[in-house]
Amino acid sequence: PASTPIRSSTRHTESCKMAFVMSALTTAMPTVGVRGNVRVAPKAPAQAVSLVGSINGSVSLGREGVESASFGVEAGGKWFMISHGNKVARLHRPADQRKALLRNLTTDLLRYGRITTTMARAKAMRKPVEHMIQLGKDGGDHKKRQAEAFVYDKELVAALFEQAPARYADRTGGYTRIVRTLRRRGDNAEMAIIELV
Repeated sequence: PASTPIRSSTRHTESCKMAFVMSALTTAMPTVGVRGNVRVAPKAPAQAVSLVGSINGSVSLGREGVESASFGVEAGGKWFMISHGNKVARLHRPADQRKALLRNLTTDLLRYGRITTTMARAKAMRKPVEHMIQLGKDGGDHKKRQAEAFVYDKELVAALFEQAPARYADRTGGYTRIVRTLRRRGDNAEMAIIELV
């Protein structure tokens, strides 16, 4: 037996319409870092945005007198968003390249004990190096897997987990030392020697 569709007893007509009114506040935003000449409308009373449409038809949005602008900072022809309170050194690289750079520097420092690099890179790599040494001090299979996921050399991780507990038994942190050295010839970049304590 075929089932018959249930029909609604009420019919919607064309005269049946929905209206929704929403107030849009137009406040003047600060013009610092606005690209180009953007005119911001003076403070005016709130304007209404009306949304009117039929039940079975399309919905239209009407808005008058509102201008939009993008905000940022211009530096050398490029536009950047302002990053207040950003604690991660970007090192002029995208995220994947920055992570690979820090992994390489961490591996080299654990292997050689002392490397020369720029001051910005030395300060940025201090946190992952000290984290790897702390993992080596704590020991355990899970911590070893975490260290192997970051450091490129598994034999180096095994050596770290053998030697770190005895070497840094009396320290609760501060496993690295940064020493300022001569600036780099060519671009005058600030250089540093970072070493394991």
